[in-house]
Amino acid sequence: MLEAYALAPDAFTSSVAERESLPIEWWASRVSEEAGAHELVVGSFLDAEVVGVAGLSFERRERTRHKATLFGMYVRSASRGKGVAKALVAEVLRQALASPRTEIVQLTVTESNSAAVRLYTGCGFVPFGTEPFAVKLGNRFINKVHMWQRVAERAS
Repeated sequence: MLEAYALAPDAFTSSVAERESLPIEWWASRVSEEAGAHELVVGSFLDAEVVGVAGLSFERRERTRHKATLFGMYVRSASRGKGVAKALVAEVLRQALASPRTEIVQLTVTESNSAAVRLYTGCGFVPFGTEPFAVKLGNRFINKVHMWQRVAERAS
């Protein structure tokens, strides 16, 4: 993810500076396979090398725990255009569907990233609004498109 933050700063709200100081335990907690984990990260591998990742964060509050958020989607440039991103989204949605409380998966995507918007739309996500000035990067602002999908309907 540090590579992702460095090479695609427009795509993420986190920066290298704020994430590189986190302890390894913080990163490890995101790839936990424990039942009931609040976050999970899935990966795509070529040989033993990670070529793509995507995460899913489950809401914990009583009134919003029917929702989860897809986060941290990144595919290394050499693996783009090979279906890796689509497979990662499919796996995140499969994981969401396997969670008995999760009915909706949401995400935000940089408005100017047309390839990512097409990917998510092609995977069944629907835009429901654009947040102007969502992220400030240096002297410029980045708009984020909010998208959602009802995973219960997807399974039908």
